[in-house]
This record gives sequence, structure tokens and C-alpha cells, in this order.
Amino acid sequence: MVGLLALVPSARAQWLTQSLALKAGWNAVYLHVDASHDTLENLVGADVNNPILEVWLWAPAPSTLQFVQSPQQPVEGAQWVSWDRNATEPQALRRLVGNASYLVRVASNVPTYTWQLKGKPLAASYQWTTTGLNFLGFPTVPINPPTFEAFMAHAPDLAQNAEVYHYPGGDLGPGNPARLYALRTTRVNRGQAYWIRAGTIYNRYFAPFEVASSGSGGVDYGDSLSASSFRLRNLTSSNLTVTLGLLTSETPPSGQPNILGAPPLWVRGALNITTLTYAYTNLPSGGTHTWTLNAKGQPGSEVEVVLGLERAAMPGSVGAVYAGVLRLTDSFGFSQVDLPVTANVASSAGLWVGEAAVTQVGQYLKNYSRDPNNNLVTTSNGQYVVNYVNTNIGAVSRSFPLRLIVHNPEVGQGNAVLLQRVFVGLDPYTNTVVALAESSLGRTFLPQARRISAAHLPWTVTNQTWAFNGPLKQNTNVTATVGLPFNDQASNPFLHTYHPDHDNLDVPFKNQLPQGSESYAVRRDITLTIIPPVGGAATFTTAAQSLSGNYAETVTVTGLARAGGTNDTRTFEARGVFSLNRISSVPGLTRP
Repeated sequence: MVGLLALVPSARAQWLTQSLALKAGWNAVYLHVDASHDTLENLVGADVNNPILEVWLWAPAPSTLQFVQSPQQPVEGAQWVSWDRNATEPQALRRLVGNASYLVRVASNVPTYTWQLKGKPLAASYQWTTTGLNFLGFPTVPINPPTFEAFMAHAPDLAQNAEVYHYPGGDLGPGNPARLYALRTTRVNRGQAYWIRAGTIYNRYFAPFEVASSGSGGVDYGDSLSASSFRLRNLTSSNLTVTLGLLTSETPPSGQPNILGAPPLWVRGALNITTLTYAYTNLPSGGTHTWTLNAKGQPGSEVEVVLGLERAAMPGSVGAVYAGVLRLTDSFGFSQVDLPVTANVASSAGLWVGEAAVTQVGQYLKNYSRDPNNNLVTTSNGQYVVNYVNTNIGAVSRSFPLRLIVHNPEVGQGNAVLLQRVFVGLDPYTNTVVALAESSLGRTFLPQARRISAAHLPWTVTNQTWAFNGPLKQNTNVTATVGLPFNDQASNPFLHTYHPDHDNLDVPFKNQLPQGSESYAVRRDITLTIIPPVGGAATFTTAAQSLSGNYAETVTVTGLARAGGTNDTRTFEARGVFSLNRISSVPGLTRP
């Protein structure tokens, strides 16, 4: 543990200030925040108005913890790590970690001092021992905390056997630390550490409820997750209501990343067995949500809390931080458990694959003029007279699928591109690549590689790409233009290479005919309008890895040249919806 104290912590953090009331002499404190973002030299030593002279961290090895039979004085050794304001040598204790007990010595000429310590909040976490003393604190409410008797009444074995010792201040000696006998009137002060003998019964009681989660107990969505969960357990024999609130983070300390605001969260509700979807409730900053838990050991004494993150409501540059504090309190008014919650604005770089479903197409129906006898009217050269052309868009009887393959680069590295085919696998150096050619893949890894193709896009030897006019991201639309030359024998649908009437060659099969004689040029303007997810908890959870919205395509067919240099054109419209899933986060596209 000593070695860990010198490490610089992760930059992701949410901030909360813990107030510690200190007296002259020795004080026992318990940190509910992790202040390891800075050194003790900067947090204490550099502040001339801070009267703290020494800080000792209780850090026993797990194998020796059970042999601690009496409150210990701070002595350099295996169980204590210290920092001294006046020391000239490098010190073992350099940073303040959370969920730990400390002895702090304040100058004797300062009767009282409130130490304001900003750090990352942590849920209580400690391994109780049944064969010795524990040095710890409890996450009680800061204002009007319960007495020891009331607090431990919900853990009968602990209440019956507990021996509690505290440090009243002043010099260390026979009466400091001292055993507490007035448990009925002495309050369990938040931030104060106590020596406690728990008895021979295994105990894990820190508060009327327990927060059970994996990891450090906080909620960290990073830049990819959109849902996280933990469990609440009632540890008492009475029904208990637990309230969850979301608080904004305090201003970060100097040198730490800026925080844009509290993450936009929602709380998952009950499952609708008809639609098989979950209800959800928004949890805005300052908002609350409650659960009523049955008595310990009864059905309903435990609940899973699922918190979703609405990434579509997180504007900002890639990597920007949203952070806050999840505060849990109980209906007894005994405890306050603070959990950190953090999320980073996600990058949408990578390979996105999905499909569009064409559900509407534009008509091209001519309406011809008729005489009073209902005969078609013709011009002097024998052509029918057209009144108007109906190009209205109408629904199709059955949607038509179009595969979409899009690669999106990192922000600032260019626009997204539409692909006809792509190769995903390992290169010869075992790096995962997204490539335009199979030759970029390692030959020995080809069995594990994948080729993805879109048959509706024109095939080219070089695997041509078509650039959108912007990157893929929420709340925007991007357009790519796919051109298909009239003489493209590989892909143009008007060309039949081996049919003499549609090969675009003259009768001797020697000269190419002009555009519009037998084949036409085609231009496809494809627009993807990305719409944030709505309509339920399930859609929010996919926001980081999926995009969906409206699909629109304008097809322009160009034929023979007209007088004046223009060409004869005809336009068709198609509409529908699309969805894309990110199958790779590789930001670069490997070209041959």
C-alpha cells in the first residue's frame, strides 16, 4: 500500500469537500474522499495557515490486522506510514487516499481548526476483523448524526460486543485514546475515526443499508458505457427507504480537468411484461429517486439500481468530462453515502455498419392531354402532349434493404466516408485494422478476418470511397454523392457488356456511343439525418454504439446532350430509415 501512495491517480474525477473538525493535539480522522490527486506537501505543507504538523496513515498488512489487540500509538513501522511538515528527508506518506483512517497532529496553540479537504467521494469499504481492533469511520450524516447506541442498534451483535475508543485531542498518553462508555449520548461523527472491537461475529455493518458494486463503488461510464448498476441491501430488521440524489460536482482543483456538468442520468424502472421494455425516470441534477426495502432476509430487502446515461444529451469535445455525486440517504436519518459518477464525451470514430430500409419512392407518371372526345392530343411532330408529371413520394408495399458501410475518423481528421467493401482483421504485426484491401491483412490471420460488402454501390478495382460532407455525430445530417459513369461496364445497370443492344458500342463494336444512346450516367445523393434516441430506456443505452435516423436519396439519371450544351436528366427520390452499429473503434482507414 505504501508504494501506491506515490502514484498519480486517474484524471477522471468528481469533487466533493469533506470538512474535518480538528482540535489541538492528536485527532483521529476517516476520509470519505480520495485526495490523492495532489501531494501532502501541496495540500498541507504549502499552506502557512494550516496548523497540521503530522499525518499518520493506519496501513497494516492484511496478515497482521487480526493481531491488533489495543489502540496503537503512531510509530514508524509496518502498520503506520507518516508525513511530517518539518521533515527534511523524503517521506513515505505523500498522498491521502480515501476509505482510510489517519492520526493528525495539530499545533497546540490552535484550539480548533476545520480542515477542508477536496477529493473524490468514496463509498465505505473496509474488511472487518473479528479477532482484533478495527480503526475506521462511518458514513453518518454530517448534521445531527445518530448516537452510537442508536446507530449500532440495527446490528445487534455489534451493539452487544463493541468496544469503542476515540482520541479526545491533546497529547497521547494513558487517556488518549480513551474508551467510550457513554455510547447512549456520544454521536457517531462523520469523518472521525474510532478503534472498535467488533466481537467474534462476522460483521459488515457501516450503515443501515449496504451499497454492493463491482470495482471501487463508483459509477464510471468512461467513453463507451451507457448503463451501470449497483445493489442496495437493507441490513436492518425494519423496512427502510433509501433516497438517491444527484449533485453537481464542485469546481475541480487546479490542474484537474474541467467538468461540463452533471451527467444526464435516468433510473430504470419496472419491466413491462407486455412490451418487454423497462420504464425509466429521469434523474436531473438536484432530483431524487427512492426505493423502499423490506427487512433484512425478506423478499424485497434488496434491489438492483440501474442507471442509464443519455449520451445524446452530452455536448462537448471528445473526452470532455461530465461528473457529479450520487448521494444515498436512509429514512432513519443515520447515513449519507456518496458515490462518484463520471462520463466522458465519446468518440464516434471507427467502422459503422448497418442498413437503410427504403419505405417510400418517388413516382414518375406522366399525365397526357385529351380532346373532348377523350382522344390523346399530339403535337405537329406526332408527340403526345404532357400536362404534368406526378413525382409525389408514396409508400412501397415492401421495404427494400440497402447495406451501409461508413468509416468515421477522429474529430478534426476529416469527414466520414461511404464504402462499397471493407476488410476487418489483423495486419502482419497483429494490429487490428480496418482496410480497403485484403492485401493489408496478415496472411496467417485471414481465416479470422471479415469482408463486408454493399452490393448496391459500384464496385471498383481500387475500392473507391465517397466522402460525406461531415463526420458522423448526433443531431446532424451528412450527404455523400456516389457517381456512376455511363460507360462503367462493371457496375452501370444500363450496360450489358455482351448484349449488342446495350453494350454502348456502335454496330461494328468498335466505337463507344455517346452518353444516353444506350446507357445513362447515374448520380446518387445519399443523405443520413441522425436523430437522437427517444422512446425508452433501451434506446438510450445504445447511443454510444449505434446511430439511427432518416435516409434520403436523390437519383439523377443523365442522358443525351440537348441543344445549348445541357443534358437530358430525370430525377427520382427515395426515403426511409437507417440504423448503424459501430463494430470497430479503429479510427484510421488503412489504404493499400
